[in-house]
Amino acid sequence: MSAIGAVPSCSCLLSGVWLLKPGMQKMSSLHTAARCAAKDYYEVLVLGGGAGGIAMSARMKRRVGAENVAVVEPSKTHYYQPLWTLVGGGAKQLAASARPMGSVMPTGVKWIKSQVTALDPDKNCVWLENDIKVSYKYLIIALGISLHYEKIKGLPEGFNYPKIGSNYSAQTVEKTWRALQDFKEGNAIFTFPNTPVKCAGAPQKIMYLSDAYLRKTGKRSKANIMFNTALGVIFGVKKYADALLEVIKDRNLAVNYKRNLIEVRADKQEAVFENLDKPGVTEVHQYEMLHVTPPMGPPAVLVNSPVSDASGWVDVDKETLQHRKYPNVFGIGDCTNLPTSKTAAAVAAQSGVLDKTISLVMERKLPVKKYDGYTSCPLVTGYNKVILAEFDYNAEPLETFPIDQSKERVTMYHMKADMMPLLYWNALLK
Repeated sequence: MSAIGAVPSCSCLLSGVWLLKPGMQKMSSLHTAARCAAKDYYEVLVLGGGAGGIAMSARMKRRVGAENVAVVEPSKTHYYQPLWTLVGGGAKQLAASARPMGSVMPTGVKWIKSQVTALDPDKNCVWLENDIKVSYKYLIIALGISLHYEKIKGLPEGFNYPKIGSNYSAQTVEKTWRALQDFKEGNAIFTFPNTPVKCAGAPQKIMYLSDAYLRKTGKRSKANIMFNTALGVIFGVKKYADALLEVIKDRNLAVNYKRNLIEVRADKQEAVFENLDKPGVTEVHQYEMLHVTPPMGPPAVLVNSPVSDASGWVDVDKETLQHRKYPNVFGIGDCTNLPTSKTAAAVAAQSGVLDKTISLVMERKLPVKKYDGYTSCPLVTGYNKVILAEFDYNAEPLETFPIDQSKERVTMYHMKADMMPLLYWNALLK
């Protein structure tokens, strides 16, 4: 890690009474009142260098100046992960989804190349590796979501075998494409776990691409394509679910609900599923190709943290993204308990609301701009087809275009594959 700057004096911050939302005035010890003795201090400290963290650090740079903003992020590479569906399907290269972290970090903003090990919001500071403490006036938590392949027996070591891949990791996404190319005859199985996930459409998008590839290569008649999902529905918004069920029917795809992957026997090419409707009952399926969507959860540092709810997600107001207990703490993206799908499009919508929320808090005003839960999931149903799902907290369509977005469209595919990456690199992150 680069050297941390001079230790600031333990002077007090401005009285934080103005930060309190109605009903919060009774809180003992105002959380912006005292700054802990730290090796460094920033007006705005951002935890995480993913989509939410970079977008917010760029916005905060404009609010308070680059020298007053720091981002804590250990990774050297920043990935545009929505592209991985197309990488797994052979339509894009993994390299196209990657940029050096330094190239997306806003100029002049301090990049602290370390990992957060603990949060102490009562003292306005966080702990990093090597027992380094950094204090802040405002904290933005954008730590994303953690993948837990290890919660499936036989993984991650099972990825050392052929025929198995996962579009959710840079290490395993190209294995999906290899497994698809190597397909000869048998079951092609696609899974959805019994946990929250990022981009809930992605586990089935790769199924549709695989179907299209197997048709194109003349192997489809030898394939039994199966989607085993822990959910009870194909998609959470009825309008798009109905459209997807038509696609599934037309392409002769099998969907098994309430099936959760618990073990992979990669040496035997067997996948073991529990039947969530019948506790203790399991099913073993032989596979010729297996795509695994791993169980996911909040980052370890957030579990049992003062900033998190009982499940470990950052506990924020769903309309303002301000923390429910600590008024100088904010959350964005996959690490929060916002009741909407965890997507890059959601982060884009949240970043605008959060920018306004923080600016008002900085001006000692109450937040007014409200996030409606907007999220978007371009459901790739082929190599040139997308159903563009856009919806809000109530799982009601919230569409951008004056057309029926539940229809498969070539134009929406090009938007997903070509336009959205450009918007991501050149607009959202900046």
